[in-house]
Amino acid sequence: MARSALSFSLPAEEIQHLQLMLTKGKHSVRSLKRVQVLLALQEGNTPSSAAQLVGVSPAMIYNIRNRYLAEGLTVALSEKPRSGQPSKFNKAAQAHLTALACSEAPEGRSRWTLRLLADRLVELRLVESVSYKTVGEQLKKTD
Repeated sequence: MARSALSFSLPAEEIQHLQLMLTKGKHSVRSLKRVQVLLALQEGNTPSSAAQLVGVSPAMIYNIRNRYLAEGLTVALSEKPRSGQPSKFNKAAQAHLTALACSEAPEGRSRWTLRLLADRLVELRLVESVSYKTVGEQLKKTD
């Protein structure tokens, strides 16, 4: 027995909004793919034909359609938060790191190294532990 396709229709104002996103403004490629998926489904394409048309997997078509039906347009077009370890640096630690890197080097040194900065941040108890690579990444962000 074949699977029955869920009827899918978008309100006129959402169709206009999606078509406008395709033609104007700066949007990520991933967001534009989601827009194309919703418009392809609106045109009456089956999920498998929409997948071929847009160039994505059928699973992605089902995921986007289900997110739209369950939570609406904004959620269907947006990225889900990604997992990962939170940053060890809050704004105060970031500001202190920048100030420390711009200050005079410790006695006996001509300049700050990333390892010295990491050790000093731990000494000052601004962070519990931090690698010199993380210190370098944080300094690069503020540059």
